[in-house]
Amino acid sequence: MPRLEDLLEKTSRTFALSIPVLPEPTRRQVMIAYLLFRVADTFEDAAHWPPELRIEALREFQQLLAAYSPEMAARLAAKWTAAGPSPNRDYRELIAQVPFVLEAFFALDREAVASVRAHVSRSAEGMAGFVSRSRDGVLALGDLEDLKAYCYAVAGIVGEMLTELFLLEREALEPIAPYLRERAATFGEALQLVNIVKDAATDVTEGRSFVPASVSRADVFALARRDLHVAGEFTVALQRAGAPRGIVAFCALPAELAWATLEKVEERGPGAKISRLEVFAIKRRVDRALERNEPAVHTSSSLR
Repeated sequence: MPRLEDLLEKTSRTFALSIPVLPEPTRRQVMIAYLLFRVADTFEDAAHWPPELRIEALREFQQLLAAYSPEMAARLAAKWTAAGPSPNRDYRELIAQVPFVLEAFFALDREAVASVRAHVSRSAEGMAGFVSRSRDGVLALGDLEDLKAYCYAVAGIVGEMLTELFLLEREALEPIAPYLRERAATFGEALQLVNIVKDAATDVTEGRSFVPASVSRADVFALARRDLHVAGEFTVALQRAGAPRGIVAFCALPAELAWATLEKVEERGPGAKISRLEVFAIKRRVDRALERNEPAVHTSSSLR
């Protein structure tokens, strides 16, 4: 666990805060799953590589998930690391540690392995499709539906996977399973949209243009707000159904952080971030709501 936690802290600020609150075995499952998605993300984000190399790495990663062997994992990790997959040192470390992450992954329960593997592979497939559309190292999305399709590939599928892990061996949640599954992808889309508007300026310099030229900034913000309301409904449904507190907190914290970030970016423009003090205040507010058995997130539009 310490090695996994170290990799998590180096590759995700938000999930390093929220994953530790999950109950076991979900905590370990989600931590490893996040790292696997981050591996695929690293290849997708490697704008300094030609599209063919990025697609090849994503395909190799899919093959490794489908037909794992320690020898293949070591060989591919060495190959990817030697090619310099990212300018970010922590992401390079993650790629080098793929054999360790996969060893931990395949030690999980069979049902968790099957679910995570299927979702990570689908996401990698979707990423490869978008990478194939890059021209001169730049991916430009066409319209709002194209943006939604991209968000589904890289984040909506993550929401679907998390939902399946939450439902594993929790009979009390079965009555709301259809409700959760209907909203799972939108939850992921919400968080991805907030990241996109926050990082818009940086993405352009790194060969990505996720905000379509034909779509107004106001429309993207409006979609993000609608999605965040759905994320709130998802979280409150878990809370009312008696889900473990850690699962509710895991969902509530990123949703509330995303609301605060969206408001900050609307006010100050791309690149604006919430401070560590604001993060602490939001976390404390979520904790207090859970202690008082109050809704952990705001779902009413009048509150936003």
